[in-house]
Amino acid sequence: MASDFHEVRFPLDIGLGRRGGPVRRTDIVTLASGREHRNSRWAHSRRRYDAGLGVRSLDALHAVIAFFEERRGRLVGFRFRDRADWRSGPPSRAPTPLDQPIGTGDGTTRQFQLVKTYGTGHDPYRRVIAKPDGTTVRVALDGVEQAPGLAFACDPTTGLVTFTTPPAAGAAITAGFSFDVPVRFDTDELDIDLSAFEAGAIPQIPLIEIVP
Repeated sequence: MASDFHEVRFPLDIGLGRRGGPVRRTDIVTLASGREHRNSRWAHSRRRYDAGLGVRSLDALHAVIAFFEERRGRLVGFRFRDRADWRSGPPSRAPTPLDQPIGTGDGTTRQFQLVKTYGTGHDPYRRVIAKPDGTTVRVALDGVEQAPGLAFACDPTTGLVTFTTPPAAGAAITAGFSFDVPVRFDTDELDIDLSAFEAGAIPQIPLIEIVP
C-alpha cells in the first residue's frame, strides 16, 4: 500500500445524507456526597458519521462499494465533507481572510497551522484543520489580505500556511477556508441486505475521524 491516506473525497452527493458529529469522552464519578467529579479523557473531540442515509439508489450503493474496496476497508483514510461544519465561518457564508486567528508574527516564524476556534467566552476550543480545500484558503496580516502564491502558500494535505517572508513581530495572522474531515471507514465489512435495501432499509456506513 503506497499510502495510508488518499487525498480523495467521499462521494459528496452521498455524504450530504449523513448523520453524526463530534464525540467526546468524559469520566464522571459521583461522590458519596452526591457531588460529581468530571474529567475529560480526550483533549480533542473525534467525529463519527453514518453515511448510509445518503445511499438512495443501487448506483449510489455501487459507488460506495467501489470507494470502500479502493480504501481496503479501515486501512486507508480519506476526506469527508461535513456540510454542518465545513467552513471557517458559518456554512452559509463564503470564507473571508478575517474568519479565524491562526497566530501572531514574531519576525522569524514562516509556518502557521490552520485552526478553527469554537466558542468565544469561557474556554474556546481550537481545532487543527489538516485537510483544507487549498483553492479556498485566504490569509490576512493585520487585516490586509495577502496574495496566494506570492505572499503565502498553503499545503492542502497538512493545513500548514507558509509565508514567503516571516510576518512582522506582533502582526495578527488570520485566515478563512473551506475544509474536509480526515476519516476512515469504521468497519471492515459492508453488510448489505439487498432485499431490505429495495424495501427502503438504509445500510450502515460508519466513518470515524482520524485525529491529526
